[in-house]
Amino acid sequence: MSNWQHILFPPKPRTFPGERWLDIVMRSIHLVGVAGISGGFLFDLPEAQYLPFWYLATGAGSLLVLLYVWTSGKWLLQVKGMVVIFKLLLLALAILLPQWRAELFVLIILISGLVAHAPGHVRGYSPFAGLMKG
Repeated sequence: MSNWQHILFPPKPRTFPGERWLDIVMRSIHLVGVAGISGGFLFDLPEAQYLPFWYLATGAGSLLVLLYVWTSGKWLLQVKGMVVIFKLLLLALAILLPQWRAELFVLIILISGLVAHAPGHVRGYSPFAGLMKG
C-alpha cells in the first residue's frame, strides 16, 4: 500500500478521546441548521432569515465529513459516505432548479432518515470493498 493510501485508509480507524461526543454534538448542531434552513426551502422565507442556519448546517456538516474521512477514508466508499455526496448533489440541484427546491429538500430529509436509521451492515456496505483492503 502506498503512503497516501495509508493516510487515507489506515489499517485501523483513527480515534481520539471524546470523538463520539464530538460526533453527537456536531450532528445535533447540523440538525438545528437543517431545521432552520427548511423555512427557505419549504416556505420561501427571505434569505436573511435562514442564512445563519445555512452556515450552521454546512459548517457542522463539513466538520462531520472531515471527521469521518480522517477516521478512515473508507467512509467515502460506504453507503453512508456515498449518500452524503448524493445529498450534496441534490442540494446543488435544488439551488439550480428553485422550482423543485421544496421537493428536493424533502427528498434529502427522507434519504437522511432512511440511511441514518438503516442497519449498520447497510450503512457500512461498500460496492468498492476490494479497494479498501490493505
